[in-house]
Amino acid sequence: MRGEARSYAAARKERAADIDRWLKDLFRTASDGDHVSLVAVGSLGRGELAPGSDLDLVLLHNGRADVARVADRIWYPIWDSAVNLDHSVRTVEEAVSVARQDLKAVLGLIQARHVAGDPELTRKAREAVLAEWRADSRRRLGELRDASDKRAQVSGELAFLLEPDLKDGRGGLRDVQAMQAVAAAWVASAPGPRAREAYEFILDVRHALHVVTARGTDRLVLQEQDAVAGLLGLLDAEALMRRLAEAGRTVSHAFDGTWRTVDRLLSGPAPRGRRPLADGVVEHGGEVVLARGVDPRKDPVLVLRAAAAAADSGLPLAPATVSVLAAQSPPMPVPWPEEARDCLVSILGAGRAAVPVWEELDQAGILVKLLPDWERVRHRPQRNPIHRFTVDRHLIEAAANAASHTRDVSRPDLLLIGALLHDVGKGWPGDHSATGEVVVRDIATRIGLPPQDVETLATVVRHHLLLPETATRRDLDDPVTIEKVAATVGTREVLDLLAALAVADGHATGPAAWNGWKAGLVADLVRRVRSVLAGSPPPKPPTLSPEQAGLARHGGGAVRVNGGAVTVVAPDRVGLLWSAAGVLSAHRLIVRSASSASAGSTAVIEFSVIPEYGSPPDPATLESDLRLVLAGRLDIEQRLARRARSMRPPRVPVAPPRVTLVDDASATATVVEVRAHDRPGLLWRIGRAFGECGLDVRAARVETLGAEAVDVFYVVDRAGRPLSDAGQRAQVRDQVLAALR
Repeated sequence: MRGEARSYAAARKERAADIDRWLKDLFRTASDGDHVSLVAVGSLGRGELAPGSDLDLVLLHNGRADVARVADRIWYPIWDSAVNLDHSVRTVEEAVSVARQDLKAVLGLIQARHVAGDPELTRKAREAVLAEWRADSRRRLGELRDASDKRAQVSGELAFLLEPDLKDGRGGLRDVQAMQAVAAAWVASAPGPRAREAYEFILDVRHALHVVTARGTDRLVLQEQDAVAGLLGLLDAEALMRRLAEAGRTVSHAFDGTWRTVDRLLSGPAPRGRRPLADGVVEHGGEVVLARGVDPRKDPVLVLRAAAAAADSGLPLAPATVSVLAAQSPPMPVPWPEEARDCLVSILGAGRAAVPVWEELDQAGILVKLLPDWERVRHRPQRNPIHRFTVDRHLIEAAANAASHTRDVSRPDLLLIGALLHDVGKGWPGDHSATGEVVVRDIATRIGLPPQDVETLATVVRHHLLLPETATRRDLDDPVTIEKVAATVGTREVLDLLAALAVADGHATGPAAWNGWKAGLVADLVRRVRSVLAGSPPPKPPTLSPEQAGLARHGGGAVRVNGGAVTVVAPDRVGLLWSAAGVLSAHRLIVRSASSASAGSTAVIEFSVIPEYGSPPDPATLESDLRLVLAGRLDIEQRLARRARSMRPPRVPVAPPRVTLVDDASATATVVEVRAHDRPGLLWRIGRAFGECGLDVRAARVETLGAEAVDVFYVVDRAGRPLSDAGQRAQVRDQVLAALR
């Protein structure tokens, strides 16, 4: 039943106790207990045995001659029960020697638990391993840190992955166990209550995952998330992933703090003295702390002043300082004093250094006190493969990226605040740009921006997707496109803010959301709109380049490949664009955009493409296949069908395709927007549907976001006119949808 989140901690302890009793019985039948002991390590040793966990056991002995027989009488019944077993047989000296060289072995043995037999052997082994671990802590902790870094590189960050690895991901179970190992070396404290609570929740998720899958898996894949959420009493997968993101970030934060302590203690004594950084804020021991005699209860801006000093200096806020500020800072006056707003801008303007400082404020609960609306986006997952981060982390990443563009705009403060808040509407139902506009008006007023700046910020948030969506989904040669964008942005100031935000937002989203192709299109759009805002008329559609004109004079069919640009020249005919697109897809080229122009009876089509993998195909082969298609001698449909059959189907259900006819987007063509799951030959299928409706594609903008295609087509009828008849428009929509199924 759903409701209060359930804990499986008692079930894990009960299972560990049951296993212990079983092992004790096995041990009694195998040995008299002299000079031999059975030791649990790993999850059994910690008492954290999930349903699918392996048993990790060490049989210690003191040179006993029949130890192999004893081991067999314990191991074989375990194997017969189909429980996975990781086992070893060692003397105490051998166990210490292995631990000296093997990181996994030492981590197991320093948390080893006696199960049966001679407890003195277990005690000697554990104490000897711990003594060497502490004596050689400088080398061994460096080894532990390297292993943690490599594990994170392979498995990613638990808090931000769509399908996280609960054990090996950064912020996962292994990181807490690493902190426990550091504590065992007497170099730093054991994980605190918040990290321990987060660890227990991740253990619960893993436990529920084992129940759902009936196997010992650590990766929480999409199709299991709703079922796991149900077992834990959570509403749905989104609620689960939000709790898991919070737990992962709590562990990561504690993990980073542990290693800062390790670095500080092992690097020797810190320089003495205190260096002033800001009013009431100093550097001491490589950290930002409060000056002596400062009373946080009398200065509401002190928390932001300290954070700004930390970001500007690239130093961490001392944990004790953060705790004091969180507990004692009075509420910030509303509207904020100018100094508080300046400190916020200073934090964001520090770029990458702002991210860890912002995380400190978030972990301490300071952010939601300063900006209550932040709670709605805090740890909110983005269940979309193009996004690398949760909503809140994406926002601070975007602001950090925007810091490098502050000299490109007239209002760097509004750029930074706009980047921080551009997706704040994702905490509410509906279109996040529209809801974000409403929310950001409240926040901007709260932090004390004047009314004119509030309006500018609201416009930026409302239209933060305008430039990238227009650049990739509209014909930039169509004057209507440029005029509509110019009318929407209104001023050069807003245009520049949107242009800088588009870059910062794209990079913060991920490589699938921003690349050189999109950056070039956005820059071209901005140039054109800037010209219109300056009073110049929209540029006329470009004429053929000399190279294109030369190709057109040859007639027939020709292909030129220049990096990611493919030029196709052929006799003009209906369906030429999608026929050529089919050939490109058959040669494993992904079409990013397409546009066409005419020179008499010859059409020139420009494709922007990228290979699915490897190098582009041979242009001569492309040209040969194009000629065969135009002559009706190549069955491109059959070739594309073979490709589609070789592709793996989606692992999870995908949303149904959607076809929209966009009104008022062009005066000379009908704009059709298609959203569908991407697959080979998609552009060809859509174009063929247009051909069956008697339409020609004048231009296309094709974009792939993760596994989703967002394709926009400018179509005209046989007379070269946009569609006005309602019946014909409905037919087009139905025909394209049929082609996508």
